[in-house]
Amino acid sequence: MNSEVWTRLLAGVTHLNWQNAVMMAVGCLLIYLAVKKEYEPLLLIPIGIGCVLANLPLSPLVADGGMLKILYDMGVGNELFPLFIFIGIGALTDFGPLLENPKMVLLGAAGQFGIFLTLLLALALGFTHNEAASIGIIGAIDGPTSIYVSGILAPHMLGPITVAAYSYMSLVPIIMPPVMRLLTTKKERAIRMPYSSREISQRTRIIFPILVTVVVGTLVPFATPLIGALMLGNLLRESKVVERLTNASANELANVVTLFLGLAIGSTMVGQSFLKTSTLAILALGLLAFALDTATGVMLGKLLNVLSGGHFNPLIGAAGISAFPMAARVVQQEAAKEDFENFILMHAMGANAAGQVASVVAGGVLLALMGAG
Repeated sequence: MNSEVWTRLLAGVTHLNWQNAVMMAVGCLLIYLAVKKEYEPLLLIPIGIGCVLANLPLSPLVADGGMLKILYDMGVGNELFPLFIFIGIGALTDFGPLLENPKMVLLGAAGQFGIFLTLLLALALGFTHNEAASIGIIGAIDGPTSIYVSGILAPHMLGPITVAAYSYMSLVPIIMPPVMRLLTTKKERAIRMPYSSREISQRTRIIFPILVTVVVGTLVPFATPLIGALMLGNLLRESKVVERLTNASANELANVVTLFLGLAIGSTMVGQSFLKTSTLAILALGLLAFALDTATGVMLGKLLNVLSGGHFNPLIGAAGISAFPMAARVVQQEAAKEDFENFILMHAMGANAAGQVASVVAGGVLLALMGAG
């Protein structure tokens, strides 16, 4: 064979560089964490595979007309996949605990303050306004919201932001407890709280998603796609008359879109654009945003404890982030460590459900502040 033939046959080997090799190793690491440690396997496995495929030299998958490029254009470039996932989340979410105790919405709001504090820090470190907003939204610990906002404001940072958001979601049981214990006393963590016996009617459950969509869509128009998709899924659930659509939204639709979304996100993790100092800064700032959100929620919980005369468990404030329902379970576990008969899970679920809505509102506010069109 002549040299031209050999050049064609070895084109892949000759075009392989160290950045691509490192990113293929990163993709394999994500797969390992998903399989061995069970860290968000539904998304980290597709992201890992997408990362490996995108970094293979001369891969036609990421070229125009390639599968990964098509998936990105059809669902991430136009923000369609995150909205589909929100329909599934809505179909799985029970807002009953929030409706039983509406004041938990305050904790959901407090659980988003870290987003804006991190935004200011990112600006101070030299990131642009759009980049800083995209980094800050990691603190919502809500993968679809992070993807939606960063896809509009800073698509070139979509890979590290998505990896950070979903990685920290999987690390909720590790990251939250130290912050919670640092800011509360043993006595506060052991506070018991009675439950409301009030039954939430189906009428109220049906009105809630419609009302939230109208109010949030009017006050924060940029949040309309996110809140509309979330509440559509919840309305399907609470109507009790479209069980097939509810099941399809929560299962088939969510599963297929999660697969496509993971592959598309992984395809953005190309070595030359991913392996930068800014990537490490994004990961560090995202972790800080998460810790600050947990801290501000706990601090509001401590204020509510004072206002209630010592009858409100401040740990519940930590559930104000959007990692549903993991954050609520972690809060319950921390309370049970001090008093194994203390059961505050349903209160925490109320705050956690509020955080789900608040993270969407926060995303809309960031888009409005940054002038997204």
